[in-house]
Amino acid sequence: MQALFDHISKFSKLTPAAIKSMSAVLQKIEIAKGDFLITEGRVCNHVYFLEQGCVRGFYNHDGKEITYWFAFENNLVMSFYSFSTRKPSVENIQLLEDAVLWAISYDDLQKLYDKHPEIERFGRLMNEHYYMMLEERFVRNHFTDSRTRYENLIAHTPHILQRVSLGYIASYLGMTQETLSRIRSLA
Repeated sequence: MQALFDHISKFSKLTPAAIKSMSAVLQKIEIAKGDFLITEGRVCNHVYFLEQGCVRGFYNHDGKEITYWFAFENNLVMSFYSFSTRKPSVENIQLLEDAVLWAISYDDLQKLYDKHPEIERFGRLMNEHYYMMLEERFVRNHFTDSRTRYENLIAHTPHILQRVSLGYIASYLGMTQETLSRIRSLA
């Protein structure tokens, strides 16, 4: 749990009372590789802090799984749209490694927001942070060719290559696995 509070402190300083309130509602969860945190069609009822492990977010489209993000240690994980709107998710979140997570329910988080303004501030700052990351990735991956997308991956997130299968990486980069293999052989 300390890793979560260390992560939060990078964005917002919590009072001891806020830390105590949050600690009381956090649940430690251990989930095996291959299991799902979220599946499409179900409402996302928790925000997860990934203490250990790796997950991927993906959509099913025309019978294909389209991976569009990965998360590793010290990341928050959720289906943002579903969690915020309380509508069924259109995405899936799957564990790529055995994981240790800390979960907080939607209802508990709303109560913390009402009681502790610094927790609400943290929530806003995290939303801004993840939105900027998403926009940066969108620009990098939608206005460049396949080789440049791979080079950007190496430059910005090389750890993905060590922990994620090439098939998922190819999907993430918007190319076939054959194209990715060809680009890697030329690098």
